[in-house]
Amino acid sequence: MDDKLKRKIMLFYAGGIMNALLGLYVLIEGLSFLTADTARTLAIVFFVFAAVDFYLPYSLKQRWLANNPGVQSSNNDPVQRS
Repeated sequence: MDDKLKRKIMLFYAGGIMNALLGLYVLIEGLSFLTADTARTLAIVFFVFAAVDFYLPYSLKQRWLANNPGVQSSNNDPVQRS
């Protein structure tokens, strides 16, 4: 895999972690400054974005593997998924 794609995947993972942490923060501390419905909606939005941020790297890697069937990456996953 090229470095540009690896960097993009790492940024998606970092964004997913950040969104998950923000969703947890809103769930824990959001009720002190937001109404319950608003806090719940905001937390759901953050968790949905976190799920998308964790799905997109998987999708990018699968698309790259489909487009480059003969190329093996230098850092193969120890678990082979088929």
